Amino acid sequence: MLYRFLARFLVLVLVFVVSTTLPAQAANIDPYISRYLHITEAIALDMDEQGNTRLFSPQELSAGKKLFESNCINCHVGGSTLPDPQVSLSLNRLQGANPRRDRINSLVAFMRQPTTYDGSQETYWCRQVPSSLLSSQQAESLAAFILTAAQKATGWGAENF
Repeated sequence: MLYRFLARFLVLVLVFVVSTTLPAQAANIDPYISRYLHITEAIALDMDEQGNTRLFSPQELSAGKKLFESNCINCHVGGSTLPDPQVSLSLNRLQGANPRRDRINSLVAFMRQPTTYDGSQETYWCRQVPSSLLSSQQAESLAAFILTAAQKATGWGAENF
């Protein structure tokens, strides 16, 4: 009798824990990440030229999207660049920059010290994002969102909007 009671109690506790944990995790995922970028599990993104990768969770991408919305969207609506539409955040433009900006570390380096598209001088079109404003983790989440959107979002960084 006591064994049955304990078994039922444990099942109820397990059901409660699972039912309260899963929706909470799903609530932390921005609908754009799951619906339009089709990210429901962690994805590997290139960190550097040596082929090192890192997994980014849907929650990290969602945090990156929020950072994008609060820091970047005024100039980069939908991945376009309003001050200079020829230099968008599309994947081919990020790859064509000097140095390339299509990996997490290189995009974070650009955010920390923005340069012109050809890398010849500092630029003031994009504001500098010091580590006092965004931590390394936050900057990487922001870069991960931008790169994932560039890879997966239809129309991201389109020159004609």
